Amino acid sequence: QVQLVESGGGLVQPGGSLRISCAASGSIFRISAMGWYRQVPGKERELVGIVTSGERTDYVDSVKGRFTISRDYAKNMVYLQMNSLKPEDTAVYYCNVNGQRRPDYRYFGVWGQGTLVTVSS
Repeated sequence: QVQLVESGGGLVQPGGSLRISCAASGSIFRISAMGWYRQVPGKERELVGIVTSGERTDYVDSVKGRFTISRDYAKNMVYLQMNSLKPEDTAVYYCNVNGQRRPDYRYFGVWGQGTLVTVSS
């Protein structure tokens, strides 16, 4: 089993910054990609940013230049640093991790429980 625990969401004023974190634990052999998605009521979940095992990163256009995704290989953690936040960034942010598990090396993909980020004055 692989579990994800997210933290760091909350209320922030427009123009402010926030960092959210996600820790993966369990029977992990290798992580291939870690990403952050977000969802607002009535809309589909969208990819915000992703980082692969080759350190390649990609972002949705609306957050480029404002958000930075990073990972800690030793701790199996992924972070999303969000700067210059806008009200339209308000959403539940979900962590997603893909990789291979022990002992059978089967591929897995898991989601976190979500953390709410509210950007409002």
